[in-house]
Amino acid sequence: MDALLPHLRDAAGDPLTILFTGLRVAVVYGVLLAFLRLTGRRVLGQMTPFDLVTLLLLSNAVQNAMIGPDNSLVGGLLGAGVLLAMNRWVSRTTLLRRAIEGHPVLLVYQGRLLNENLRREDVDVEELLTALREHGVSDPSGVAMAVLELDGTISVIPAGEGQVRRLRKVRSSRNR
Repeated sequence: MDALLPHLRDAAGDPLTILFTGLRVAVVYGVLLAFLRLTGRRVLGQMTPFDLVTLLLLSNAVQNAMIGPDNSLVGGLLGAGVLLAMNRWVSRTTLLRRAIEGHPVLLVYQGRLLNENLRREDVDVEELLTALREHGVSDPSGVAMAVLELDGTISVIPAGEGQVRRLRKVRSSRNR
């Protein structure tokens, strides 16, 4: 039994180290959310290979900052628990979630391209035109309104219709 005690102590970790592990994980989570918001990342479901590599390397880069010297089982589980709890809290806090996610952006209004919005969201005109053509609209003049949604899709209301069409995902600053 005496030989097992040091191994159990190693698995549990030092209480002060555990406390600081939780705090570090919370800080890194908040900072990464801010970084991802500033770089325009919103939709990770449409990742390019370099987006995936960046995400994997980013997670590896901050791992030591979160866990630090604590390699204990409790430290690792605490880190995972804090990340999940903060994710749940952010997703359920409407004001905070809206601040992180942003808002839908109008790209076309009454047949006119809104170039400033296209530029700010990093949506290429050719990408937009391709998306419109794929869904039966040959020209922006046939569009009453086109909106880049939070999930990276473009919603379109063709001129003369009241029906909204969801278009394919485009690569914008929100999902690159």
